[in-house]
Amino acid sequence: MARSTTTSATPKAPKAVTTVPQRLLAEATRLFAERGYDRTSVQEIVEAAGVTKGALYHYFGSKDDLLHEIYGRVLRLQMERLEAIAGKPDPVEARLFEAAADVVVTSIANLDDTKIFFRSMHQLSPEKQKAVRADRRRYHEKFRALVEEGQSQGVFRPGPSPDLVVDYFFGSVHHLGTWYRQDGQLSAEQVATEYADLLLHSVRQP
Repeated sequence: MARSTTTSATPKAPKAVTTVPQRLLAEATRLFAERGYDRTSVQEIVEAAGVTKGALYHYFGSKDDLLHEIYGRVLRLQMERLEAIAGKPDPVEARLFEAAADVVVTSIANLDDTKIFFRSMHQLSPEKQKAVRADRRRYHEKFRALVEEGQSQGVFRPGPSPDLVVDYFFGSVHHLGTWYRQDGQLSAEQVATEYADLLLHSVRQP
């Protein structure tokens, strides 16, 4: 099995935070993680970022927009990477393994972002919640298509529902924020490999 894909899935080191939007997002992420979305004020965010409220409202219409973008940038990254993986000429089994490993690695690399979002998503406006759900659905559908492709080729078992396979796998991915620690015994790559192995084992033909 193409286990080396886990290493290649590791995101590149982030660029230095230099622009005003980057500083605002970095400080908002830090403060939301430390204090919670509710207990963080716009004033605290702009003071930490060293900008004015006018600058924040120039780039983001509200604190709500900051929360939306914190998760949105992670989901866009993951979607771009999934599309690249899905479009490779490799066997579907290798592509599903790489896709599964990649979403684990990128989720761990952006763990604060994802924890903040899942903890506070209900506080977004109904319109933004709807938009986020639509974006996540597109990602899950792209991932599900790999399962369906493997089933149609006879590589994966025909029995498991592709929707349930995806829901089960991503339930585990979304749970990472409750237990994974950077200083723990397992690296992001090790967790990614184990998760991808478990997924492939559950769908592969005996």
